[in-house]
Amino acid sequence: MLTPNFISPARFDDPAAALEQLRLIYDSSINHLRSHLQGFVSGENFASRVRAYYPFVRVHTDTVARADSRRSYGFVAGPGTFETTITRPDLFGNYYREQFRLLLKNHGGSQQVLIEVGTSSQPIPVHFSFAENDHIEGSMSSERRLAMRDLFDLPDLAAMDDGIANGTYEAAPGAALPLALFTAPRVDYSLQRLRHYTGTGPEHFQNFVLFTNYQFYIDEFVRLGHAIMNRAPDAPASPDEEQYIAFIEPGNLVTRRAGEAPQPGDELGTAPPRMPQMPGYHLVREDGSGITMVNIGVGPANAKTITDHIAVLRPHAWLMLGHCAGLRNTQQLGDYVLAHGYVREDHVLDEDLPLWVPIPPLAEVQVALEAAVADVTRFTGFELKRIMRTGTVASTDNRNWELLPHRTPERRFSQSRAVALDMESATIAANGFRFRVPYGTLLCVSDKPLHGEIKLPGMANQFYRERIDQHLRIGIRAIDLLRRQGVDKLHSRKLRSFAEVAFQ
Repeated sequence: MLTPNFISPARFDDPAAALEQLRLIYDSSINHLRSHLQGFVSGENFASRVRAYYPFVRVHTDTVARADSRRSYGFVAGPGTFETTITRPDLFGNYYREQFRLLLKNHGGSQQVLIEVGTSSQPIPVHFSFAENDHIEGSMSSERRLAMRDLFDLPDLAAMDDGIANGTYEAAPGAALPLALFTAPRVDYSLQRLRHYTGTGPEHFQNFVLFTNYQFYIDEFVRLGHAIMNRAPDAPASPDEEQYIAFIEPGNLVTRRAGEAPQPGDELGTAPPRMPQMPGYHLVREDGSGITMVNIGVGPANAKTITDHIAVLRPHAWLMLGHCAGLRNTQQLGDYVLAHGYVREDHVLDEDLPLWVPIPPLAEVQVALEAAVADVTRFTGFELKRIMRTGTVASTDNRNWELLPHRTPERRFSQSRAVALDMESATIAANGFRFRVPYGTLLCVSDKPLHGEIKLPGMANQFYRERIDQHLRIGIRAIDLLRRQGVDKLHSRKLRSFAEVAFQ
């Protein structure tokens, strides 16, 4: 077996030193794979299999945690050994350092917990060693690609399931308990998928994410992003807008603020020949707390797919902004619906999150969304009820639900007290609950099919012009408010179980 030089496990009481050891092991493994793969592509043959391993992080404690009970993460559930494999310290360095800091802080005292870093027994699939712009397989013949399987490790789906996040994982007797929701192969798999689905690199994603089901919102977000970047340095701007340093579009096309010099790597961005399935756009802040917006299109399958992968980035919150069918005759086209509950008829998460699991509203997100509506529309107090109502949103996987036998859907909507219907919101909220990512939904009524008000071309165009800008500004304002709350307050204990992993 051709492996990199072994680096012995070591224990640390300093988060930065632990992170540096992770970098050392990971970089050694990745460089080993890349150098041998380049030799293989050039025609070199090897007598032995080429393999490298992920680093691991492990902690052990003999006492029950005495952590700050106000925090929802940063400590292990009880006595035992806890471990996870680690990938991409270049991308997740700040995140790992913070998790290490909290573990050391919350498990201090006489039973001081140390961060142990070493080389795991989990092989790194060769596909996950490729650099950002590597397209190695495309230069090989089919016979050579087939031979690669005999020499390098390929992705193993058994090592990247979601049993930990789903609460179904059971450690083997004597094995370490999980320290994080995702193993390193699971994270690497999602990083690859994010590039494919959104057309942008995972390093550009921000900590706050907006999802939409209409291109009109993306068009307005692009217009806003370019307006912020092109604003003259001495032009007036809000404190939040002042913090944005770049706007990034599919193909990793980077636009910097007017007068700012390009950064290394900006020149590598190229417009894609065709748009990806769910294009992503990023309004970037230096600290990563900017806004990513993704057009998920229509339907719960896309909503689940993209949130499955964005979850590994551990965002601070994601929000759904989109259109819905209003189910109450008292609603007007253009009214807003703030979801405080969901009827899950999307079915895409039934195997991962049983329907009997409630998806609760998160107070911090609900308050921010309502305040954002008030700030942007200038309606307050009882007057706010003229344009927004809080209620249950039903999400369906049947786009033509109106064609079901008469009274069938109406009965369910009445029994559930649903006030709006769409195809994505419950999926995004449920996956937020499942992956411990704070979530929220603010929809805009675009038609009322139960009451004979359906969208006609001319009416729809006027509606979009009047509402998209306002709705998007409400979503951005809500993120501004959430950002100011701070991470500790935002990550709710409602999303954590009684035997939870330590990593946020």
